[in-house]
Amino acid sequence: VQLQASGGGLVQAGGSLRLSCAASGLTFSYYAVAWFRQAPGKQREFVAGVSSGGSITYASSVKGRFTISRAGAKNTVYLQTSSLKSEDTAVYYCAARWLTVVTSTSTGYDYWGQGTLVTVSS
Repeated sequence: VQLQASGGGLVQAGGSLRLSCAASGLTFSYYAVAWFRQAPGKQREFVAGVSSGGSITYASSVKGRFTISRAGAKNTVYLQTSSLKSEDTAVYYCAARWLTVVTSTSTGYDYWGQGTLVTVSS
């Protein structure tokens, strides 16, 4: 099983990026999938998640600015970010857990991607 996160980069404040999480060795539609992020010197925090049934949860800090979605045929989950702020700068990780709802607790996930760095310049 492998999760491959990509799409990070350097962007100016107010800009947008689309992050992708592609899975191999498992079928994403049977899993709850979430995005977490970790800024330098800070703990990993929940950003957004989509359950196996399609229910979506966002952290309050990104609600209205980020959108999580599935592309079932591509076995990929996206995180569309917009109106980026300097405080969004972090390494973003995708994670998956088997046939359950989303949890904001990082220890609740079975599989993790390697992370993709998002840097927002002000």
